[in-house]
Amino acid sequence: MHTTIGAGDFKARCLKLLDDVARSGEALVITKHGKPVAKLVPMPPAGSLFGALAGSVRQEGDIVAPVDDDWDACR
Repeated sequence: MHTTIGAGDFKARCLKLLDDVARSGEALVITKHGKPVAKLVPMPPAGSLFGALAGSVRQEGDIVAPVDDDWDACR
């Protein structure tokens, strides 16, 4: 469940609400005239960047050898 607050109240208490969201980890929905317009969510915990791209690269073979196909380029 998300807590909801009007934009005017959010503006008046913005810094405290930022601290509350960071501490509790619960999202805050900001509304204007009763309609949701924004969602304040806490930042995810910082993870280690070491190994973050492991397994994301694949080898396709020789990338510098000439291609055997002839190209038909229009000039």
